[in-house]
Amino acid sequence: MRVFTVLGPSQSGKSTLVEGLIGLEEQRAQVLDIPGVAKVSQFGFMGDDWTAVDIAGGAENLSTAGPALAGSDAAVLCVGADPEAAVLAAPYFRVIEEAGVPCFLFVNRVDAAAGRMSEVIASLQVYCRHGIALRQVPIREDGQIVGAVDLISERAWQYREGEPSALVEIPDSVASREQEAREHLLEALADFDDGLMEQLIEDKQPLTEDVYHTATSVLQHHDLVPALMGSAEHRNGMLRLMKSLRHEAPGVEVARERLSEGATSVAVGLLADHVKHLGKTVMVRALGDGVGNGKPLGGKAVGSITGLDAKSPLPELAPGDVGLTMKSDHLKAGEVYEAGSAHPLPEWAQAHEPGYRRLIEPAHERDEARLSSALERLSEIDTGIRVEQDAQSGHAVLCGQGPQHFRRLASKLSDGFGIEVTEHHVPPAYRETIRKPVTCHHRHRKQSGGAGQFADVVIDVKPLARGTGVAFDEVVKGGAVPRNYIPAVEAGVRDALGEGPNGFPVVDVSVTLTDGKHHSVDSSDFAFRTAGKNAMKEAMAESGATVLEPIAQVLIHVPSVYAGGLVPTISGMKGQVMGFEGHPTAAGWDVFRAMLPMTALDELTHTLASAARGTAWFTAEFDHYTEVRAEELAKA
Repeated sequence: MRVFTVLGPSQSGKSTLVEGLIGLEEQRAQVLDIPGVAKVSQFGFMGDDWTAVDIAGGAENLSTAGPALAGSDAAVLCVGADPEAAVLAAPYFRVIEEAGVPCFLFVNRVDAAAGRMSEVIASLQVYCRHGIALRQVPIREDGQIVGAVDLISERAWQYREGEPSALVEIPDSVASREQEAREHLLEALADFDDGLMEQLIEDKQPLTEDVYHTATSVLQHHDLVPALMGSAEHRNGMLRLMKSLRHEAPGVEVARERLSEGATSVAVGLLADHVKHLGKTVMVRALGDGVGNGKPLGGKAVGSITGLDAKSPLPELAPGDVGLTMKSDHLKAGEVYEAGSAHPLPEWAQAHEPGYRRLIEPAHERDEARLSSALERLSEIDTGIRVEQDAQSGHAVLCGQGPQHFRRLASKLSDGFGIEVTEHHVPPAYRETIRKPVTCHHRHRKQSGGAGQFADVVIDVKPLARGTGVAFDEVVKGGAVPRNYIPAVEAGVRDALGEGPNGFPVVDVSVTLTDGKHHSVDSSDFAFRTAGKNAMKEAMAESGATVLEPIAQVLIHVPSVYAGGLVPTISGMKGQVMGFEGHPTAAGWDVFRAMLPMTALDELTHTLASAARGTAWFTAEFDHYTEVRAEELAKA
């Protein structure tokens, strides 16, 4: 069995493309559908078994693409025949090239193409480090594409509605353009084949079989990206694409070598889901022998394996085969397995850092304990999420790839785990500090029938540099405060620092205990802790507290065409632009650097979705705190 992953922007026709490939031999496919994530189809073509993994469109679903590509023999990137929309393919080109997986480019909906195919390819080339080699040229009638000429076999095919294309003579109107395009293709292939280069230099006509052999070698080494065309909706170009996959895509041994890195990998986790009444299921692809029921995989025995229908038992998987594992909670997507160990997939296959954060709580109190368990299980099946805890409220914070991803997660909690949740913005992590040094003297005295309470402390409080934290020291002389009570004073001071005058934790202050008094009978740890706490509160009130907001260092990965437009966007969010530069390895991409209030990160998520048409993403890391004006705090 061979496996390929189909990627592409939303509305590019990927699902229709897969349906067209399945329908070439008019058979029913076995299908696994993970709504909003991927649709996996197993079918036959010319005596071979195939699995197509159709990843849902949209940049938020790229977290699913990495593991699927890792276990695939080839990728098919499906794009529209519109030069203006080429940028939408940028994230997919990037992950495919980082994966090193052989890729076919399929230009879909050519029947509606208004511009030249060469313009479409040139626009796409901006985002691809490897050359894109056009393998077909269109045949046009009255300005509409009605067929294509294969540049290797030099055979022409006329499209027919819902049927295989018909072999025709190359029209005279296309002949000169076909010859020119074929020369360009042969020259591109000759860069990787000395024999072909010699023939071209000597003006010899290479054999079609030799050109196909070179094209296969070039694809399998991911030296060039071949571009085919058609219309999936009308079933045009399907046979040519499927035959190219059959003849040129490598076998499972190449995927095993790519993932093993000196070890002997036997399987890889492609996708995972939680199915009601079945529990956790993981779709794995066998890379070698030894994947079967009860056999060790990843350090523990596999429970059971079924087909994609989750019903048909499979005692074992042959190398290359794909199946679902059940009762195997130690397995998950995004890992490559040996019999006795598991390893995470390379960095390129990992999800982007989740930047969309929401505080969630169960709609019903009875689900409080169940929610924690459900989130843990959810993180095992979705590589694109992270679960945190809000320090102030104690509620769970669910971090995802974006609003659409979050809605899918909430739906999964409801449908898969029976837990309805409500979401809220995560409260800003504001802090406070003091404006000026002060000295505060506080005496705690209490008499109530029995033993009294007495503690007297004098503290010096002063502000520290941003990011220093809290420092406590003592310079008490003559035993005015016995040493065994000094830790209690520090504990009281830190109690007070937990919530300043404005209700936020206090940072960047230095507190020094300088003097005090004690009583031989009425002094105690409790009394000195209370005195320290009250002294600190009085000192903060006198020194004048100011609120600090957290500032993040933000790295935005964005297609270069949109980078300049982010300058006013970041400035409008009270951010500071630090500059941007071309990405060192990703063609057509910039890395945009900025300092931005962490309270603006949600706004950045929504703004990028529109400003960069859903192609950009960012990582944010806390950098420092800075003062926030009273009017800004009121808005928050």
